[in-house]
Amino acid sequence: MKKILSGNEAVARGVYEASVHYASAYPGTPSTEILQNISRYEGIIAEWASNEKVALETVIGASIAGGRSFASMKHVGVNVAADPLFTFAYTGVTGGCVLVTADEPGMHSSQNEQDNRNYAKFAKIPMLEPANSQESKDMIVDAYDLSEEFDSVVLFRMTTRVCHSKGLVELGEKKEVKIIPYEKKFDKYVSVPSIGRKLRHKVEDRLNKLKEYSETSKWNYEVDNKSNIGVIASGISFEYAQEAFRDTVSYLKLGFTNPLPKNLISDFCDKYDKVYIIEENDPYIEEFANGLGKDIIGKDLFPYYGEMTPDVIKRCVLSENIDGVEIDEELFVGRPPTFCSGCPHRGFFYELGKKRKQIIVSGDIGCYSLAVGEPYNLMDWLICMGASLSSGHGAQKILDLDPDNKKRVVSILGDSTFFHTGINSLINTVYNGGNTINVILDNRTTGMTGQQDNPGSGYKLQGEVSTILNIEAMVKAIGIKHVRRINPNDLQLVKDTINWALELDEASVIITDWPCVLKKKYREEDYDHYNDMWKTKDIVIEDKCTGCKVCLKTGCPSLIFDAENKKVIIDSNSCVGCDVCLQVCPFDAIVKEGSHE
Repeated sequence: MKKILSGNEAVARGVYEASVHYASAYPGTPSTEILQNISRYEGIIAEWASNEKVALETVIGASIAGGRSFASMKHVGVNVAADPLFTFAYTGVTGGCVLVTADEPGMHSSQNEQDNRNYAKFAKIPMLEPANSQESKDMIVDAYDLSEEFDSVVLFRMTTRVCHSKGLVELGEKKEVKIIPYEKKFDKYVSVPSIGRKLRHKVEDRLNKLKEYSETSKWNYEVDNKSNIGVIASGISFEYAQEAFRDTVSYLKLGFTNPLPKNLISDFCDKYDKVYIIEENDPYIEEFANGLGKDIIGKDLFPYYGEMTPDVIKRCVLSENIDGVEIDEELFVGRPPTFCSGCPHRGFFYELGKKRKQIIVSGDIGCYSLAVGEPYNLMDWLICMGASLSSGHGAQKILDLDPDNKKRVVSILGDSTFFHTGINSLINTVYNGGNTINVILDNRTTGMTGQQDNPGSGYKLQGEVSTILNIEAMVKAIGIKHVRRINPNDLQLVKDTINWALELDEASVIITDWPCVLKKKYREEDYDHYNDMWKTKDIVIEDKCTGCKVCLKTGCPSLIFDAENKKVIIDSNSCVGCDVCLQVCPFDAIVKEGSHE
């Protein structure tokens, strides 16, 4: 049976076919859809974790208890999970275990472009790199056999285009793999120094065995097109190279990429007059080939950054060989990202923007990052998940050394990011006597990655009702004395609350309480709280509109300026009636639909 699947969907299918028992992840583009699809298969426990470290730690526990386990995360998530990963690399597994890292060349929705192939080399663990959806499914199944054969977690490195591109996939049958009965293994899993020193030798022995395996792995193979030019590539770069060169060159396609096959690469380089190594981001394969003394062409020609698309490859190669060749650039109209119509963050940032001269804004990772652009122009910095509260605290400490300083740091993050690592940062602020204004934008979901549930949403991944963690109670328990929970669509309330916080000389927390406009499900008790929201749209009374454009400063995409008539109109198809524009109009030209008749 064949199906058209994205790489993420294919990985989920492979997890099912490999008879995985437990899977955990924290959502992050481009990996989010993997666990969402895994959750639909019967027989697999699939859970969202509060962060990537927790996800990997739960997966490690499942492996120790004898089950096959799986974790997935985007590339920066592996930084969070690195602590348990490196110890797990020493201990090895009981049930097979695979960790997906979804890297993002081109930084479409990420704050950096790190190449996580380096993690496999650093941790001395085996790594697989699929190039398409079929390989994504097949390699996952194989990865579990490799994990158990070599007693190691396997790093499964994907990139955005492999994750999101679709292809025809031949499905297989589910393997029947039973849970291994638990057995206490003190000398394997208790990572005290005396045991760790013994395990260190085991890591090197395993790596030597993996080097032998790499030379004959079915995922590393040559495509001989009888050319005098060779190309070495892995993952999506192999697909790009094939599209750029087709059958005019020969290829060494690498799919098992740590450890790299020394003899295979050396012999391939010796066959050809010219060898290109095509890879996105770091010169991972290139440095290995250089270490073998091979004369290859890599990052001297191809860029270190961005996606290695066929056009990029052609342009680089043509620039080397042919003078005067021009390649047409693709023309497109840029469309900057913005908050959705009715986004509950919009009203808060509109009012906060009026305080620009009094504040410095410490940002974080989530939908609210969009406040960096027009029309808000907020966010002085943005580092990584959960860092807004801690970096804001550090900045305020330095600012307060100046006796003339009047600036206050406003640190902003979302509910999911607060649960991720923001709570640790807030503890630090309280413990060290900070006086920052800390804002938690609670929209009851993990919004930017597609409305996944989190500890504050009331649901688990597979639909079961769960405890809603009370953010207000949590921050009070940490030691925050000054807490207000507000409706961010009530602009006067937002204004008053910001002014309240600015007058305080101690740390405060403002919690904005309104759900994501795209969220599909609520607990029964939420309906009364949110008062049947968004049932009536907003409209413009044309005779009253002066074309002053004040409402456009809210940044709502439903507001459109009709240049010909010099009036604002509201797109009824996208308006949800949040009333933010209604509150800012100085001429009462915006009203609720039906209220003016």
